[in-house]
Amino acid sequence: MRTTRALAAAGAAVAALGLAAPAAVAWDGMGVSPSNIVALPSVIARGGQLTVTVDGCRGGGTMTSDAFPSTRLTPVNGTNGTSRGTATVNHNARPGSHSITVNCSGRTLTNPAAFTVIGGVQGGLGGSSSSGATPTDMAIGGGLVAAALVGGGLFWMRRRTERHI
Repeated sequence: MRTTRALAAAGAAVAALGLAAPAAVAWDGMGVSPSNIVALPSVIARGGQLTVTVDGCRGGGTMTSDAFPSTRLTPVNGTNGTSRGTATVNHNARPGSHSITVNCSGRTLTNPAAFTVIGGVQGGLGGSSSSGATPTDMAIGGGLVAAALVGGGLFWMRRRTERHI
């Protein structure tokens, strides 16, 4: 139950961040430059593949981020200066927002919050505990089992005596 609530809260936080995040980008040059860096999906797990599309990058280029290695951008046929590349997010990428910097023909563009990496959950018994059941958990569980046995025994004895009347 705690895991479900935590995942719901994390999903709501990511959605709020995505809606509230500014679409601002920083240009490191003048004139015609790459623009509009779009990363899909915008929320991705570690090890997933991210497709990045950049407008104004006619001859292709490279994209870099701290969440994936430098990757080539190739021009998309039939478009007016759009390039695209696919990167695989590192398995050890930290959860949170990451930037993408694009270099096209010596001109760079950075999108500071291009995508978000989500962290994994702890697996195993219950998904939220790494140390197992505590003595308190065992006492509560044992008390519930004992109460169920006593209640079941009383119910069985009562039904047995009703037949003899």
